[in-house]
Amino acid sequence: MEKKEKFIIALCAVVTIAAGILHYIGVNEIIAFSVSALALASLAVVVGDATEQLGRRLGPGATGVLQSALGNLPELFVSIFALRAGLANVVQAALIGSILGNLLLILGLALLFGGLKNGTQRFNSEPPRMIATLMLLAVGALIIPTLTKELHTPAEPYINNLDIACSIVLLILLGASIYFSVKGDPAVAPQKEQMGEHAQWSLGLTIGVLAGAGIGAAFVSEWFVAELEPAMAALSLSETFTGLVIVAIAGNAIENLVGIQLAWRNQADYAVSVILNSSLQIALGLIPILVLLSFVLGGSILTLVLPPLLVAALALAAIVSAFIVYDGESIWIEGLALIGLYFIIAAAFWWG
Repeated sequence: MEKKEKFIIALCAVVTIAAGILHYIGVNEIIAFSVSALALASLAVVVGDATEQLGRRLGPGATGVLQSALGNLPELFVSIFALRAGLANVVQAALIGSILGNLLLILGLALLFGGLKNGTQRFNSEPPRMIATLMLLAVGALIIPTLTKELHTPAEPYINNLDIACSIVLLILLGASIYFSVKGDPAVAPQKEQMGEHAQWSLGLTIGVLAGAGIGAAFVSEWFVAELEPAMAALSLSETFTGLVIVAIAGNAIENLVGIQLAWRNQADYAVSVILNSSLQIALGLIPILVLLSFVLGGSILTLVLPPLLVAALALAAIVSAFIVYDGESIWIEGLALIGLYFIIAAAFWWG
């Protein structure tokens, strides 16, 4: 284990303990919320590192599968606790915000910094095009229930059944994409070999770190949600903006800073695939799983019926990101445009 990784794990442990102490002694809600958000973000990084180490022992394809299953643990726990607390709007906005954050903010930063350092970056367009196509199909499955509700079609009284049907289809697509990843893609494998496929952590250490981070994420998620409503009230933040930006970044986007690092190192193939895959995993896996779980959790029901502006933002992000990756090359100004679009969307939800 490298010094940097030891430092991150130690920092994560310190911040997690601090979040617990602040939660139980009842200090200022903004301070407690900020520390719990920092703890959640650091746990997401640790889970990502441990998952990558475990995946390297099983081959390149397994890394993507493990990331799909374990990489979203912090956000999964946050969403479960928030649904039980009746914060369905926050969960809905956070899930869509995670997709937007990856497709626009993280991908934009990767293209911006990678382009500024390395000039025009070129990558094999086949894997990103496959991911972008599946992402567009997933967005379609998320839009249909909204149109059904807004257009008052005959299926409107059965919207919960439609949500379940769409969720099952998305999970089938997830299974197909996992099969594709396990089968392996020669366009991506050489790039991973350049990065080094041998695990640097022992198997016992990897499992121990992953288990500890998972347990920590469960506790921190509960504290995070408990501080969420008081912090929103103190800062006068709407539920939608809080979920779309703050919860999404704390639970997911920071983990994917590795994509920016890869682009900076001119490893554009892997950078683009990692960032796009993260959004795809949320759309095909995390969202439908939470929709189905919400019917048995005993709190709010998570629906795929979205506010029209959120639907438009999601569709726009999927289409723009697909256009950028389809030609297999990028320049820094395309990254800047993606970042600009992200901030425009975030600003539109500032007031609710």
